[in-house]
Amino acid sequence: MHNPSNIHAAVKRQQQPFPFSIRGFTLLELLIAITLLVLIVGITMGAMRIGSRSVAAAEKKMEAQERFRTVLSIIDAQIQSQVPLTYEEEGNKLYYFRGEGKTLSFCTNYSIWGGQKGYVVVDYKVDRDNTGQEVLYAGERIPGLQGRRETRLMSASGISFEYYHKDLTEEQVKWMETLSSGTAIPEKIRIHIMQGAKKFSLVFPVRVGGEIVQVAGGAPVTNIGGSTQPARH
Repeated sequence: MHNPSNIHAAVKRQQQPFPFSIRGFTLLELLIAITLLVLIVGITMGAMRIGSRSVAAAEKKMEAQERFRTVLSIIDAQIQSQVPLTYEEEGNKLYYFRGEGKTLSFCTNYSIWGGQKGYVVVDYKVDRDNTGQEVLYAGERIPGLQGRRETRLMSASGISFEYYHKDLTEEQVKWMETLSSGTAIPEKIRIHIMQGAKKFSLVFPVRVGGEIVQVAGGAPVTNIGGSTQPARH
C-alpha cells in the first residue's frame, strides 16, 4: 500500500509552477557573460574603426591622385599655350622663358585663375618645406604691371625640371638642366617627380621652341623649326 505522506508530497510537487531543478544564474556565470559581451562589443568597435580609417585613407589617396592629375593638366595647358613673347633689355631682345633645375618661367595665354585675359608670365618654383618635402608653387603676373598671384600645386620627395634644346653652335639635341639665357625656348620640357621610392618623368612638348638670332645691322629674328621670323614683342 502507498504511504499517504508520500502521496501528498508527490501531489504537492506536481502543483508547483517550476520544478526544483530549475535555478537562477550564479554570480560567476553573470561575470562570464558580461566579460564575453564586453569582448564582443570591443572587437566589433575595433573592426568598425579599422574600416572607417581604411575608407578615409582611400578617399585621401583618391583626392591626392585627382589633384595630381589636375596639376599636370594645368602645367601641360600652360606649356602648350606658351607664346614667344619678348622684351628689350640693354638693347637686346629676350624671351620671357627661363629654365633651371628648380625654377621655370615663361609667357603663356593660359591662366590658372581663368579670368585673366591676354598674356601672363607664369613662374614655377620648387621650395622645401619644414617636413623635408619639396613643394611646387606657381605664380602669375602680367608683363609690365605690378602685382603677382601665387598658389601651391603639389608636394613630393623630389621635383626638378630639364630642357630639350639644340644650341645653334651644336650638332645634337640634348637634355639640359639650365636654359636661362633668355634667347632660347626648348623643344621639350621634362619634369622629374619622386614619391618615396618611386620616380617617374613626364615630358611636355613645346609648340614654339626656338632661338633668338641677333642679326648684324638689323632687327633680331627667331629661329623656329629652321625658319626665321621677326622676334615677337
